[in-house]
Formats: sequence, structure tokens, C-alpha cells
Amino acid sequence: MQSGLGRTGKLFGYQHYGVEPDIITLAKGLAGGFPIGALCAKEHVAKAFSPGDHGSTFGGNPLACNVGYAVLSTIINENLSDNAAEAGEYFFKRMNSLKEKYSVIEEVRGKGLMIGIQFNKPIARELNKMLFEEKYLLGTVGDNILRILPPLIVTRKDFDGLISVLDKLLGQIDRE
Repeated sequence: MQSGLGRTGKLFGYQHYGVEPDIITLAKGLAGGFPIGALCAKEHVAKAFSPGDHGSTFGGNPLACNVGYAVLSTIINENLSDNAAEAGEYFFKRMNSLKEKYSVIEEVRGKGLMIGIQFNKPIARELNKMLFEEKYLLGTVGDNILRILPPLIVTRKDFDGLISVLDKLLGQIDRE
């Protein structure tokens, strides 16, 4: 669900690995926050379904389908997957220089705009609160990982601002 629709720098996350799944499920970003879900299957799998076999809470009503079409068209026509790849690469380069500066950063990982910063101390939640006060809305995974999932239209300037604030806050944490 979260690795699709351009997030990783390709339309679907699986495209990075030279495999092709028989079934793909889509939701969340498919309609830009409007409730929708979709299941795409290869013919040999799809023929196992008959009408009524598979129900869906957020299945294809006309409004949701039109919103999904508009979102998917925008992602494809405005090359937002390419932006995710380029912006993500830029962020990783910048963030890895902070990793050299602050030993508390254990690893910077991810693909495209699906990013995790792992710390070797349980500072992620505290840092996330500090970032929120600086107007950055991020997430955490446990106590050690800061989770960054920016919009597909994020710019280098946006990342420069985040990196600058992270540098300042990590400097404060490092002195404590």
C-alpha cells in the first residue's frame, strides 16, 4: 500500500527488484486521501474470481474512481515518480553528510520518498516533537526511527529546510 504510486521513485515498489507480482493491491494514495481500494490481478489469477466473490469497503463507486483516475493521471503525466527518485536521492546525499557529523545517526535508509532515519539512541520521539514545533510533520517507528514520507511534489528547497532544522536539533540533542 505505502510503496506504490510513485513513492519509491517508480510507479510501484516491486519495479525496483525485477519481479512482477500476480496481484497488486492499491489504496491510500490512489485517490489522494479519498477512500478507495483496488485489486489488480493477472488474467490467470483474475479468472478465479466471479462477480460477488470479492467485496470491498472502498470499492469502485463513480466518484472514487474519478478521483483515483485524476490522481493517477497526475502522478504519471507530471512525472512525480521521477521527482520522488530525484528528490529522494538528493535527500539521502544531504542526510548522509549529517550522519558523518552526528554519531547518533546509525543509518539513513529507504527508496525515493520512503525514508527512515535510524538512531542508535531512543531519540526519535523527542526529535519528532521538536520537529513538529518547527512546523515539520513526520512520524516515528518505535523510539529509534524517524519516518519521512513527504508528498511526491517535495522540492530540494523543502529538503534543505528540513536538513537545516535537523542539523540544529541534532546539535542540541548531541550537547545534552
